[in-house]
Amino acid sequence: MKKEKLFAALLLTVFIGVAGAIGIDENEIRINSTVEFENYSGPHSRIDSVESINSIGSSLGNTISKSTEESQNISNNGKYSVIHVIGAEDGNKLDADIFIIEADASVDHIRNLRRIIASYIASAYGYSYSDASTLATFVTVYNAVYRKDLATFTQKYKKEVVQNLSASKCGLSTKWSEWPGNSQIVIPLYDVTKGISTIDTSTISDQQVIDSMREDDDRGVDERKNMVDIKEREADAASDRAQDAAKQAAAEQKALEEQKRQQAEAEQKAADAKEAAEEARADADANPDDAEKQKAAEEAEAKAAEAQEEAEKEAEETQRQKEAADKAKEEAAKEQAFSDKKQTEANSDRKDIAKDQKELANSTPSDADLNLVTGLRLVNDSDNLSTIVKLNEETGSVVKTSPVSVIRGRTLLPVNDDLASGKQGDSTLKYMAVCGENTGNGAIKLCLLDSSTLEITKESEETLAEDSVLVQKGNDYYCVIKDGSNYVVAQYDKNLKLIVKSPVAVKPATPLTVTDQGIIATNASGRAVLLNLKDLTLVTSTASNSKNSNTVPEK
Repeated sequence: MKKEKLFAALLLTVFIGVAGAIGIDENEIRINSTVEFENYSGPHSRIDSVESINSIGSSLGNTISKSTEESQNISNNGKYSVIHVIGAEDGNKLDADIFIIEADASVDHIRNLRRIIASYIASAYGYSYSDASTLATFVTVYNAVYRKDLATFTQKYKKEVVQNLSASKCGLSTKWSEWPGNSQIVIPLYDVTKGISTIDTSTISDQQVIDSMREDDDRGVDERKNMVDIKEREADAASDRAQDAAKQAAAEQKALEEQKRQQAEAEQKAADAKEAAEEARADADANPDDAEKQKAAEEAEAKAAEAQEEAEKEAEETQRQKEAADKAKEEAAKEQAFSDKKQTEANSDRKDIAKDQKELANSTPSDADLNLVTGLRLVNDSDNLSTIVKLNEETGSVVKTSPVSVIRGRTLLPVNDDLASGKQGDSTLKYMAVCGENTGNGAIKLCLLDSSTLEITKESEETLAEDSVLVQKGNDYYCVIKDGSNYVVAQYDKNLKLIVKSPVAVKPATPLTVTDQGIIATNASGRAVLLNLKDLTLVTSTASNSKNSNTVPEK
């Protein structure tokens, strides 16, 4: 998903403030929000494998899976935590998992965060990874839409869930830099005993979430279709449960009818025994000196009491059986209503998706059909960071923006394969740039970016100086890299293979001027030096070299 940034119009914000002042119910004001996650898309100092990323979520999920019907608090190395909340009965309000990104976590891309959450969901509740991935996508958008909206969470979730939420942290920021220490990702739980319906899909795919996903370039069609598929399987599973419950209800009703018959017999016996006891007592009272009649009266009264006790037991059993039959009927009705609800949602969602697909097919032409021009747009004034944009040559409108927003030095060099025509837009064309930031797990490296997707396809092994320039001569590319405690000039080929580095230490922000006679740079002492194009050694006389070479000490 490319477009996932939360926006709220300033005018609407002002209107809400005024509305509160004049007594309008703010809950009736619906904020249309678009979610576009801002990820760190540059090079990294450490690249974790997909397996290691997934293991973060699966280790948490495996612990939860051992006792899903009880509340739990668990943590993974202090970087990620889960509060699994199963609260008391509270109407139709929901339980939840609160997935917390702790302050020391280093996740910086929504793709990896979704992998972690998907692995958690799959391990905790037995979902397939494919389904869990779809749920994770919706969970992140849902939490971005309702970021810091504690009122909505309070209305939807049990008090035990809300007690663990903070107004300043609930939900998920759209900015990766705000995730660590400031995220409480709420995963709504419908029923942890219901398999595919463990997570409440209706909540995480409500209208505001869908409206947000529809703002994506592809309108989130694929993920929405996956969600429809899950809902249809939920409907089928609930329908099966409804049928089973209906069979159980029929059996319980049959047992109830039999129990009522037994109760009626017991009550009749009790009535007969009571009548016999009353007659025996009357006869005994009329003949107080007749021991036999006194004994007969006592025995009749004992039998009447026993029969009455048995009748009461049968009445209690009838009541229990009635409750069992009613519960089975209610369960059957509940499951059928749930199945109908999911099927209705799925049908409605499919219609909306079909409409969006039709509109997409008739919308703007593809990149291949347009005359495009590619260049840089400044996105960060203070650090001079840029991103690549493609503009429609005829209208000047932006057609595509690179997800990489950390291009440094305002330099973008085209790199063609030997057989490439050189025409901009050719599939063999790439761009070389200095990319990245020295923040978190980020690093500054030399990168190649695909001319079509505008994403990084390869990065140098070496780390570059923060203010390194990038210059070119033929098929050779020059920049400044970190070499131990020093900075040196480095020569790369078009595939980012390091060819040679200078034995001369230079200023990390040195300009690099390429001439036919060599490269002019500023050495660590601040002197201008000329470096040989072939091996980046000093171009100078022997006498001068011994005095001013400023070479890097051998290690």
